[in-house]
Amino acid sequence: MKINIVTLGCSKNTVDSENIAGHLTAAGHSVFFDRQTNDCDLVIVNTCGFIGDAKEESINTLLRQIQDKQNYNRRHAHDGKRRTLYAVGCLVQRYRQELQEEMPEVDSWYGAHQWETIVQDAKATNTTTHEPFTAQRTLSTPHHYAYLKIAEGCNRACSYCAIPLIRGKHISRPIEELVDEAKTLVQNGVKELILIAQDTTYYGLDLYGKRRLGDLLERLATESGAEWIRLHYTYPTSFPVDAIEAMQRHPNICNYIDIPLQHINSRILGSMQRGIDRQGTLELLQTFRQKLPDVSIRTTLIVGYPGETEQDFEELKQFVREARFDRMGCFAYSPEEGTPAEKLGDPIPQEEKERRVAELMSIQEEISLEKNQDRVGRTFRVLIDRHEGDYYIGRTEYDSPEIDDEVLIPASTPLHIGHFYSVRITQALEHDLVASLI
Repeated sequence: MKINIVTLGCSKNTVDSENIAGHLTAAGHSVFFDRQTNDCDLVIVNTCGFIGDAKEESINTLLRQIQDKQNYNRRHAHDGKRRTLYAVGCLVQRYRQELQEEMPEVDSWYGAHQWETIVQDAKATNTTTHEPFTAQRTLSTPHHYAYLKIAEGCNRACSYCAIPLIRGKHISRPIEELVDEAKTLVQNGVKELILIAQDTTYYGLDLYGKRRLGDLLERLATESGAEWIRLHYTYPTSFPVDAIEAMQRHPNICNYIDIPLQHINSRILGSMQRGIDRQGTLELLQTFRQKLPDVSIRTTLIVGYPGETEQDFEELKQFVREARFDRMGCFAYSPEEGTPAEKLGDPIPQEEKERRVAELMSIQEEISLEKNQDRVGRTFRVLIDRHEGDYYIGRTEYDSPEIDDEVLIPASTPLHIGHFYSVRITQALEHDLVASLI
């Protein structure tokens, strides 16, 4: 069959789709990611159910795929070919019954952990294997970077978040299994490994009785062969110091920490059930910058949480000015069914939430431009992601793909995608840098 996998949501979904694709490919099928041509026999939509906007995108995507399926079936009415449509993932996990009633045109529905069942139903299993499901994987990312999912689920109880309801308890993957997968990825051309989970700093506690992120980083840095190792989705409470120490020791672990802080006001953080207050947050940021002076810190914040006053928001704005994050995203709060915060209602108007998002992002844009201007004239090692128009597009170790700043290098000299080059920064923009090849 020709199979198209459409992936929505986070990089954790990306890995799930890649694992499905690997098994389907091994069974002899032709698998595509986000194929635009309406010519596939089976379409699998991997949905997201995290927040309101993501749910809306997933529903709209399903509706479009239903229309494409109907068009395909009409076009092939004479030869008997019929398209099959599967919906999988987080949105289905939460709302399967309602979705089945509203969209009977979808042939099969699968929750967040039913990847093996999908493969079986697609008549893809032609061999019996006792290897982990992750042993076969087809990358949807450019060949030179890959996400390494180190755990599934989450044991946190953040008041606004539905992920534990969807994905269940935190389950760490064994270190040996992760090291083996990392080695395989690198042998197949991956230069950069991006560690992901719902909460990477919790890694190992369920499996080994203690946090083992530092040990995992140590093993990956010394054994995988990866030139860059990047840390995403860390959680501020009980941040493992040995992970920072591993970053200090190994130059192939990027000076980069992605740590969603969500807020700075202690009362709001308490209501969010984050397990940390203002003082603890400031001390953690100070620790990062003392131990890793060159570190790039990315965070995300939530505005419009129930009970956030104008004074609380002013405190958050001042925090952003003083913390001077290298990268920052901001979300307007949206209530999620079944979460502790749902009972607090949604008292802050959407227009006010959007105003607060815009104000925070405006402050951050100024900071981003100033930090980029400080890099003009300096030399950096960049990894080339793609060729676009008159430029090659690359990244420094301080930037993650798709979400952070990029380095634009004039395409006057041919470069190789997925290779490293030294460049000198010649111009700074708010979210990008322009550079010349050295």
